[in-house]
Amino acid sequence: MRKDRTILLSLIFAFVMSSLSLAVEEKKVESIPPKPLKPQTAAKVQQITGEVSAVNATAMSIIVTKKIRDKIMETVVTIDNETKIMKEKENKSFADIKIGDKVVVKYAKVDGKNMAKSIAIKPEQRSR
Repeated sequence: MRKDRTILLSLIFAFVMSSLSLAVEEKKVESIPPKPLKPQTAAKVQQITGEVSAVNATAMSIIVTKKIRDKIMETVVTIDNETKIMKEKENKSFADIKIGDKVVVKYAKVDGKNMAKSIAIKPEQRSR
């Protein structure tokens, strides 16, 4: 009888051990899908209306000066090939922008720079 009990316990032990090894062996690693990248929000377009106080052909930039009450506000704006420059419904180039021109500049901050989206050169006021 002791022999039967030992054999039975041995079989039960073997069965339990094989069941545990099968349960542990089938562990799968699930890959976590990457989080979708947030779409870059379009930079907020701002506008300044003022007078061109400096033109830097090397850096392709202009400084637009605007007087608000007693304060003078200067904004450096960089121009690139995508910038639309207009004067009285005519396309113009960077070379057409002169110191003293009255302009309306729409720009957005990109990589720390004010990148011009469009520049409208106002027609010169003729005195009578």
